[in-house]
Amino acid sequence: MKRICIIDGQGGGIGSTIIKKLKDRFEETIQIVALGTNAIATAQMLKARANRGASGENAIVQTVKRVDLIIGPVGIIMAHAMMGEVTPKIAEAVAASAAPKILIPLSQENVEIVGISQRPLPKLVQELIEKHLPESFMEIIEK
Repeated sequence: MKRICIIDGQGGGIGSTIIKKLKDRFEETIQIVALGTNAIATAQMLKARANRGASGENAIVQTVKRVDLIIGPVGIIMAHAMMGEVTPKIAEAVAASAAPKILIPLSQENVEIVGISQRPLPKLVQELIEKHLPESFMEIIEK
């Protein structure tokens, strides 16, 4: 079973939205690991039906080494993002992970990504599931 890691911080709203849509689409054919930069984010993602969850820097740093796909807001690869919740070690571990990464272009940081149009989170998550999950990953999941 493929392991998808969802990383979020603060209130876990982005991660929860992603998890709900993934579970609606794939049910129990995938394992979703919720990694929160804090316990509140993790708790919210577990309520959204993540299979497992953990919180904090060390949990994120260790887990991203052993997953098949990482999904989260673009801030998860930016040190000090999410009001400082993304530590330099978290950003480095996520960026260095061999797992493919799909990043949602939502940022509360002082960063603007050129070429990205502002769209609501539900539309971005739908696009993530329909267009951006790697084709080979989709084939494995759907078997």
